Amino acid sequence: MAAVYLGADGGSPEGVDLGADGRSPGGVSLEADEGSVAAELKRTGLEAAPADHCYAGPEDVACDFCTGRKLRAVKSCLVCLASYCEKHLQPHYESPTFKKHKLVEPSKKLQENICSRHDEVMKMFCRTDQQCICILCSMDGHKGHDTVSAAAERTERQRELEGSRHNIQQRIQDREKEVKVLQQEVEAINGSADKAVEHSEKIFTQLIHLFRKRRSDVKQQVRSQQETEVSRVKELQEKLEQEITELKRKDAELKKLSHTEDHTQFLHNYPSLSALSESTHSSSIKIRPLKYFEDVTAAVSEVRDKLQDVLRETWTNISLTVTEVDVLLSQPENMTRADFLRYSCEITLDPNTAHTQLLLSEGNRKATRMEDEQSYSDHPDRFTGLQQVLSRESLTGRCYWEVEWRVGVGVAVAYKNISRAGSSDECKFGFNDKSWRLFCFTNSYYFYHNKVRTPVSGPRSSRVGVYLDHRAGILSFYSVSDTMILLHRVQTTLTQPLYAGLYLLVLDATAEFHDE
Repeated sequence: MAAVYLGADGGSPEGVDLGADGRSPGGVSLEADEGSVAAELKRTGLEAAPADHCYAGPEDVACDFCTGRKLRAVKSCLVCLASYCEKHLQPHYESPTFKKHKLVEPSKKLQENICSRHDEVMKMFCRTDQQCICILCSMDGHKGHDTVSAAAERTERQRELEGSRHNIQQRIQDREKEVKVLQQEVEAINGSADKAVEHSEKIFTQLIHLFRKRRSDVKQQVRSQQETEVSRVKELQEKLEQEITELKRKDAELKKLSHTEDHTQFLHNYPSLSALSESTHSSSIKIRPLKYFEDVTAAVSEVRDKLQDVLRETWTNISLTVTEVDVLLSQPENMTRADFLRYSCEITLDPNTAHTQLLLSEGNRKATRMEDEQSYSDHPDRFTGLQQVLSRESLTGRCYWEVEWRVGVGVAVAYKNISRAGSSDECKFGFNDKSWRLFCFTNSYYFYHNKVRTPVSGPRSSRVGVYLDHRAGILSFYSVSDTMILLHRVQTTLTQPLYAGLYLLVLDATAEFHDE
């Protein structure tokens, strides 16, 4: 039993001086004390054979003082740098000699508390070098450095840890709120889609003999769009739930670390656990109220009232209405180029609208201003006085496209009923209430609408991105390079489908549409 009263080096316990007669300062011999402790152990029955589950297994910390088969340690002493089973721990509880010793949960890493250079316990922390040191290190290699006790540094880092936990818990609450919002959005999409399908079925039943195929097409479009939107919302929901799980795991690790009684182990582990990763998603989810699929019902009702137009313009409107159903999970200012490309559309130029000095190429996706006139036939849609051209495709819903330009080009959108003959303001992109134009020149950008000229600042790039949200009335122009920078945004009310347009101001100017 005497061994349990010795320090880690086999000598006297740390902080206890033995007299010449081998007695403690209180005059009590270790042998006599040992006898009383042994008697007490015998009295309490601790010397009885332990149960099998009390022996140390591969994952347990073993008692350093058991001989033969070792018992599982119940505490480790940071002063003795040893681990004790319940039996050998008793002197730490009963003898004043060990009153100031620090007991912690069993640890296999006690030797990491010893300075490899001086073989001393590391009770200090060097803030200059961000490492634990012993008292001799502070007078040697770390002399003149900013040093404090490990306990003081632990207190400071503990405050930081609590701040990190607070931030994590706040983020968890925010994400949980966002998950609820998204779940409500899923329910709204499903409910709206179900109603749209139900009403469409009733209307198509009345017209089954006229457009049986159209009925199934609408149903398929609604369901397909429903699946797409629900899938996208749920994907974001899953990512947020994954972030919540990760934050909770991180919080649990920090909580466990905050309860570590060993200052040195706390400081060893703190740097790797304190770092908090950036959120993978926006700090808040913004859902813009939409009608979802209700417009499908309205469009189908219109078909019922206008049977003669079913196979012409009205059917196109139904298809477009279904396509426009969407949930905006982030505002345009928060969207990346990849987000915009989800709405990319292929745009081709209409030769019947092209001014005769414009040469169309690359499948009518590129326009070049030439000195000589091209041999276009006469057409009422052609621009006759301005070097302009419009797209074949009408633009509704959400659309995105990019224009690669050179020299001097106006990137525009316009209503179909813009004037074509002559060079008056009623024909010129940006000089009337039927068109909007971003003028791109070598050293400047200008935006025009209804004769109002607005200087635009932003990085120069040979590629301009255009984003249209027709229903929301948003028209945005971006400088596209390695990143996307917003140049100008318009918020207005759009009353007709738009057409993409180009205005080539000088000879040899070129512009080409891209959708990726």
